[in-house]
Amino acid sequence: MDKPTSCSPEELPLPPSMAAPGRVPEAQSPPLAVADEVTAKEPISCLIESDAEISEKPVADGGSRDAAGDGSALTTDQGDQEEEYITGVRLVLVLAALTFVVFLMLLDMSIITTVPDTSHGLERVVYAIPEITTAFNSLSDVGWYGAAYNLCGAALQPFAGKLYTHLRSKQTFLGFLFVFEVGSLICAVARSSDVFIVGRAIAGMGSAGLFNGALTIIGATVPLQRRPFIVGVLIGVSNLGLVAGPLVGGAFTEFANWRWCFYINLPIGAVVAVLLFLIHIPSKITNPLALSQLPRHLDLPGFALFAPAAIMFLLALQFGGNEHPWDSAVVIGLFVGAGVTAALFLYWERRQGDDKAMIPLGLFRSRIVWASGVVGAFNMSITLVSSYYLPMYFQSVKGATPFQGGVDVLPTILGQLVFAVVSGALVGKLGYYLPWVVFGAVASTIGNGLISTWTPSTGPGRWIGYQVLLGAGRGASMQMHIIAVQANSPPARLSVSMATLVFMQTFAGAIFLTAGEVIFSEGLGNNLAKYAPAVDARTVLVAGGTGFRDVVPEGDLPGVVMAYSKSVSEVFYLLAGLGVVCFGLAWAMGWTDIRKKEAGKKGDV
Repeated sequence: MDKPTSCSPEELPLPPSMAAPGRVPEAQSPPLAVADEVTAKEPISCLIESDAEISEKPVADGGSRDAAGDGSALTTDQGDQEEEYITGVRLVLVLAALTFVVFLMLLDMSIITTVPDTSHGLERVVYAIPEITTAFNSLSDVGWYGAAYNLCGAALQPFAGKLYTHLRSKQTFLGFLFVFEVGSLICAVARSSDVFIVGRAIAGMGSAGLFNGALTIIGATVPLQRRPFIVGVLIGVSNLGLVAGPLVGGAFTEFANWRWCFYINLPIGAVVAVLLFLIHIPSKITNPLALSQLPRHLDLPGFALFAPAAIMFLLALQFGGNEHPWDSAVVIGLFVGAGVTAALFLYWERRQGDDKAMIPLGLFRSRIVWASGVVGAFNMSITLVSSYYLPMYFQSVKGATPFQGGVDVLPTILGQLVFAVVSGALVGKLGYYLPWVVFGAVASTIGNGLISTWTPSTGPGRWIGYQVLLGAGRGASMQMHIIAVQANSPPARLSVSMATLVFMQTFAGAIFLTAGEVIFSEGLGNNLAKYAPAVDARTVLVAGGTGFRDVVPEGDLPGVVMAYSKSVSEVFYLLAGLGVVCFGLAWAMGWTDIRKKEAGKKGDV
């Protein structure tokens, strides 16, 4: 059946033989959608066709085809279905729902936090944790309160991406949200530390499918040209959860009860679930896999190798310098075990091939994908690490309260939010994401470098201005790696690609948080010996980043404050270096006009 269209011939997708030089035609790829779901309502112009639609090729029988032999039949009769995207109030409601969920996910990551600020394996716990450890009499378990959530979330992210490949995205997203809410409820009602840790682990499992699920749904409901703006809003607003966590945790602990740190997830999650359930988002998958068929399509052996490798590596980072020395048998053994298991995982994935593997290694043959993944991971690391150490400067060096310290970092937050939205809107208008990646790397590098010059006497003009520059750099580039991969990846792999990007961000964040802790801890010990030689270093370290003012003699206090200031500066040297790497790799992300992608004109990759 012929498909009616208002497109002129030059607007139609080019056949593989006429593809732009340098772009490999996807002749062997089955016609798949950019994500699992679209809304069918009324025809739309070719000018807002998705990148998946322009890569679709007719199927000889005009019916449906089993995608990659996995049983997930997709409608391919061009006359049976028109692409349509959510607009108006429905789009606003979906975006609000997804943003709230990702905000809660990041809030849970930071609302329970241990702030590393001492050397020799000591650490200061702040916000809700002291009350929790008092309730459970479990100070020795404090490291697991955050680790259980992060470990389970990181280990399951690629697996979650595989689920989104075979199941309807809205229902899959609601399933992960349900698991996240169950974990939050267990934490809220826990009567022992062990139960609380189990709840954190379950919440982490649920979180594994939320961010990449939100990106998958946006990919299905928003045309490519508008995605930079929508993703910018999603990431810009939801990232406030990283900063709001300590403030919210402190407020609940001080004015209500620490259990409300987790109860708060329940009503918000319920409202989001109802919204998404009621909004109709038809799926292009006409024959999704039955649950009984699902296991043989999920690469369970690959998951059985990947999860232990990720967990062992992250545990080594968690234990190193805290519960065990870095050169201890436990830490070395975990690193070795992670390396061996990761090697086995890579071997298995290669044998499976790209169609069956949990993480298709073919993704990384694309220069744009691997460059975008690394740039996105380093950008997220800059965001995470600076979100820890900016408040530390204001509390430890400037003597601010935890709440005031949160207020003092507002210039970074506002700069990030504004530039995330503005850059996304301009990419949609102008078509090119690369200039914003480059600008973000430059601004982030300069901003981190300038912040490293802060001293105890730095005035508001400098610490506000430098933070605005850092926030602008973080915001301008924070969603661009996602747009680059969505615009240039085979549609069949988009869900897995998003999950892989999210995992790379989580993994890199854990690595560089640990690196920042080591730099700060070692630097603090050395700087105390330099600037406050008369002070007993261990007394200062045990007292913590704000308590040292109560135990250090007044005459020695300026030297201790300077030691903290210099140690924070050394962490920002690391972040400036990450910005330089992002600048170098940004040029590998491709000069692609997403407007041409959407209109069916193949741009250069």
